[in-house]
Amino acid sequence: MEARGAKAWKPESRTRPVTQALRAYALMTTSAAFGAVRDISRFED
Repeated sequence: MEARGAKAWKPESRTRPVTQALRAYALMTTSAAFGAVRDISRFED
């Protein structure tokens, strides 16, 4: 698959609300390279 850069498809207007639950999940989740699992060890003392 080739990168298209400026020619890549983009939606014309896409405004989506992001819930607090999704924001919290995003803060706790590891990257997809690591399996995208929740990692709460960052919040423990």
